[in-house]
Amino acid sequence: MTAPQIDTRGKRRSASAWWIAIAVCLLAVGAFRAAEWLFVLCLLGAGVAGSLAVVRRSVHGLMFDMFAVPVSALRSVPWLYRGVRRVRERRVSTTQRVGWSVAAAVAILAIFVPLLAGADAVFARLVRYVTPTFDADTPVRWVFVFSAAALCTAGAMYLLAGPPRPAGETDSVAGLLVRRRWSRLEWGLPLGTLTAVFVLFVATQLAALFGGSDYVQRTAELTYAEYARRGFWQLSAVSLLALGVIAAVQAWAAQESTRDRRWLRIGVAAVSVLTLVIVASALHRMWTYQQAYGFTVLRLLVEVFELWIGLVYLLVLAALVRLRRSWVPRAAVSAAAVTLLGLALVNPERLVAERNIDRWLSGTTVELGTGAGPRGIERTLDIHYLSTLSPDALPAVERLPEPQRGRIAAAIRADMGDEDNWQGWNRSRSAAR
Repeated sequence: MTAPQIDTRGKRRSASAWWIAIAVCLLAVGAFRAAEWLFVLCLLGAGVAGSLAVVRRSVHGLMFDMFAVPVSALRSVPWLYRGVRRVRERRVSTTQRVGWSVAAAVAILAIFVPLLAGADAVFARLVRYVTPTFDADTPVRWVFVFSAAALCTAGAMYLLAGPPRPAGETDSVAGLLVRRRWSRLEWGLPLGTLTAVFVLFVATQLAALFGGSDYVQRTAELTYAEYARRGFWQLSAVSLLALGVIAAVQAWAAQESTRDRRWLRIGVAAVSVLTLVIVASALHRMWTYQQAYGFTVLRLLVEVFELWIGLVYLLVLAALVRLRRSWVPRAAVSAAAVTLLGLALVNPERLVAERNIDRWLSGTTVELGTGAGPRGIERTLDIHYLSTLSPDALPAVERLPEPQRGRIAAAIRADMGDEDNWQGWNRSRSAAR
């Protein structure tokens, strides 16, 4: 056996050991945390980690079987393109390639601008100011439905025409998608358009951040907490879609010359940094909203998810150093598993209960209204919500005075049921009894 083969086998064994350790740690969460939703997430994560350890050799192979038609919808685009080219029996001209780039830039504007406008009232007013007025909801909706249906149909036809390769035969999705690389003009136009949109949006975010409540009310006619609540989900969708655009550009862009690689680094880095600012804006919005209206497990989970998205963008930036991105998917999955373990370690339901109790004990907050002057928001304690938490939250509940402490603790203990047998023993439930 040669040295390279020994080294490859050693790396595979190390990787398998890592995934097995992650899977075991995630499964062990059920013995320490009583929150059922947390155990379900850890169980799913353990299944993914176990599969990566013993079944598949790539993230692409793991996910492809679950999402064959949607993935094949994207893979079918070059296949359809080659078919049309054969029918026409002539090479695609430079003008047509630029036309496709322009179409991609228009598609980026059609997708990202409405999402960002829905996420931020200040940005929405700016968009309305610079665009003509027309009702675009119906045509946009039907274009989206038609495009999705056409892509899924093409993906199904692609699977029927050529069954996919086994997962172990290739780790490069890009190698299956295209043969011809995109020139700087072809990928630069849509990526530059996305960069310009992000720059404009980030500028409005900085204006709102430094302008404070008065600026938001003058421009958006919203209270600051309402402004913070609005748009979190749109910003999360934007960060995920931008990640898809970056992945496509990195997979298909020409990298033969030094100039090609330099411009690729610059373009991807610009979009990544701007998206990190958008991620920070989404986190700031959710944190501000929770400070005003309370903390919940769902809000904590979406914040953790957004933090993970930000970490993935940092991995993308790190991959630009040598333009080798093959390690990024596994690193992202590893980061997700470690993040899930970290969430279990901090005891999320206890953290949520503590933050709500701290918020209640601190008194009231004053938030500017929309024309009627300042109005006070009474920071009430949501006893009903705290009563729905698991025994993980009981240590935080002990800080409350009576009768709140007794009501919440009694409701939590009533939901625990009978004594656990040895197979289902749980530390939180045992301590609660």
